Amino acid sequence: MTFYRHDLWHTLLGALVEVRKNGTVVREGLVEDVMPDSSALWIAADGLTGRVLIEAAEGHEVWVEPRKLEGQRSYRMTSLALQDGSGHRARRNAGHGRHRYRVRTAVTDKAS
Repeated sequence: MTFYRHDLWHTLLGALVEVRKNGTVVREGLVEDVMPDSSALWIAADGLTGRVLIEAAEGHEVWVEPRKLEGQRSYRMTSLALQDGSGHRARRNAGHGRHRYRVRTAVTDKAS
């Protein structure tokens, strides 16, 4: 499988990740804790390798491999999958069961 860079570190609690710096893998492991602002995360201790703090400010990148979910929630979508392609998040319209997109438009007056 292919690994993908993931910048929203605060969503990776409990995930298996690869940590890279300058394109080289420096650590692999389970994310044990995260900062809410995605500035840092902790990789759990594994065998003789101790727990380590990874900071975004030091140039680290976190890469994840998509995995098939199991159980009842195996078909859940992430909020990032609900993007309309323009960066606007889709909102669920409860009345029609379809997605509608919030698009910001500017109102301009025509000079006569």
